Amino acid sequence: MTKKPKAKTVLVLHGPNLNLLGTREPEIYGRETLATIDRRLHATAKAAGVKLESFQTNHEGAIIDRVQQAKGDGVGFILLNPAAFTYSSIGLRDALTAVQIPFIEVHLSNIHAREPWRAHSHFTAVAIGSILGLGSRGYDLALDYAIARLKAR
Repeated sequence: MTKKPKAKTVLVLHGPNLNLLGTREPEIYGRETLATIDRRLHATAKAAGVKLESFQTNHEGAIIDRVQQAKGDGVGFILLNPAAFTYSSIGLRDALTAVQIPFIEVHLSNIHAREPWRAHSHFTAVAIGSILGLGSRGYDLALDYAIARLKAR
């Protein structure tokens, strides 16, 4: 019996309104566009010999479907910026725990330093870790960790 190789694919999931990066409240979220962030992540992953896929949606069912699909695709690690789903999507949390793919929760802003209702995340307790408040650099740090973890397998 041939042993299946471990997945060396990272899936980056961007939640609602992140398609507006660069123009949406730049004093909070920065001026960098989502396309720029994704290009940088793809280049980093490629240089490391890791495949990277990114997906952005404003629809809860679509992101849940993509998480479920990730298991069949052999994704080895997920970087998740749930955006507004942070505070509301138990369905997305359940999908992540069901597929058992390790993930890091990423937020551009520090959700604990903003409105009180933003301080609770449905994902922190089931994530490998959380990176918040470091702007788009948080994605880079999360990807560095994911690559190291995938290569260590």
